Amino acid sequence: MLRHVAYSIAPGSLALSRPVLDRAADRRRDDDWLDKAWAASDTQVVLVAGDQVQVVDDRTALRFLPPAEAPEGPRVFLGIDRESGAGMTADGRAVFAVLLEGEADESYGGLRELGGVLNDREAGIAAHVVGLANWHAVHTHCANCGEHTEVVDAGHVRRCPACGLSHFPRSDPAIIVLVTDDQDRALLGRNAAWPEGRYSTLAGFVEPGESLEAAVRREVLEETGVIVGADIAYAGSQPWPLPASLMLGFYAKATGFDIEVDDDEISEAKWFTREDLRALAEAGTMALPGAISISRRLIEGWYGDSLTGSW
Repeated sequence: MLRHVAYSIAPGSLALSRPVLDRAADRRRDDDWLDKAWAASDTQVVLVAGDQVQVVDDRTALRFLPPAEAPEGPRVFLGIDRESGAGMTADGRAVFAVLLEGEADESYGGLRELGGVLNDREAGIAAHVVGLANWHAVHTHCANCGEHTEVVDAGHVRRCPACGLSHFPRSDPAIIVLVTDDQDRALLGRNAAWPEGRYSTLAGFVEPGESLEAAVRREVLEETGVIVGADIAYAGSQPWPLPASLMLGFYAKATGFDIEVDDDEISEAKWFTREDLRALAEAGTMALPGAISISRRLIEGWYGDSLTGSW
């Protein structure tokens, strides 16, 4: 008999799922409060160029500027740091971002590089603002009438001045799953575009009208031919604003174990024992997902410890 899925992701291990700021959505339409917050000397501003955020020289933290030193550009109110003390008011210290045009220079870094080194507060800020910046970059015009949209609600809405339609940031739900068989082996696959030795858990976007559990079964079957039964357990979620996904992690038990890859997205898939995985990772012949990914945490949750080697 198949055992119930009992693995878990270690609390706090998902690098981009550690928000600290109060997003204070009720302040986004309060122009007087926003002006006061921007004028406060202890307000912090982070600069964003494309999907890169500005960092300090040793690249271990975000670089924050006072508003007086921030360049011109669309402002996004990210929230209030209530743990920082009194700040500009009893609310706490406000945090903004300025979205810049053009390419990022060497003083900027991306989430793949920074996610594992930033503290909880700054990782949450980076994930929030990169997601918003990516959304703004591709929603400059109204999907209903084609008119150029205006930024409102402190950077969290774009409104069409012609037809009045409001456009809100979206996160596309995607499932990511580690499947095990009746011998407690893990199913990992290699994307057709990846080099030899690079493996990960299976993932895919949720389709319209589809439940998360149905998406797990469909994606695993489509990509590998493996059948997943009713034993599916939610493990955790992580924003992946590259450009706009929310990764919903699961563990699942297979009831049909024969592998037949689709040769489209997945070119190779295998069942791995813990001993297989450790030996290959230590030998350097297998590369696992990076430390900030939920895929890595799903694998290590099943394995029961940390593993070496990453993309």
